[in-house]
Amino acid sequence: MGGQLSAEVRVMSVVPQGSVLGSLLFLAYVNDIWRNMQSTIRLFADDCVIYRKIINNADIEKLQKDLDRPGEWAVENAMKINPSKSKTIRFTRARAKDPLNYSLMSTLILEASSCKYLGIILRSDLSWADQVNYAVKRAWKALHFTMRIQKKGY
Repeated sequence: MGGQLSAEVRVMSVVPQGSVLGSLLFLAYVNDIWRNMQSTIRLFADDCVIYRKIINNADIEKLQKDLDRPGEWAVENAMKINPSKSKTIRFTRARAKDPLNYSLMSTLILEASSCKYLGIILRSDLSWADQVNYAVKRAWKALHFTMRIQKKGY
């Protein structure tokens, strides 16, 4: 500005935001986060879901070990993970006996009774009531909007 230049700064990493290239670069960057996982992992954009069927204490330990891996990966790859955005949920029709005590990067993951994943509300008791209510509410809003526009003659 005004013929002056800023001091040079070394840029360690850059991903152009809002571009298709940015999304592809991010996916390529996180593509190895799943390595050495025994549990199932699903990646979609910047969302990551790790899950496994829990039958015994060994399965609980394996899942916790797999929950430790993203933290290790983040350190190795100079990325940050926000554990407070994570939830743990148990899908079962049986009455839950003990609280879930999983952690991510030494932070306890809060247990939830439902979560939204890829636009679908999943409840721990496997009921679809919340998803159906949400869909009905959105449909009524769309219908109301359409009727309002129709009345105005647009």
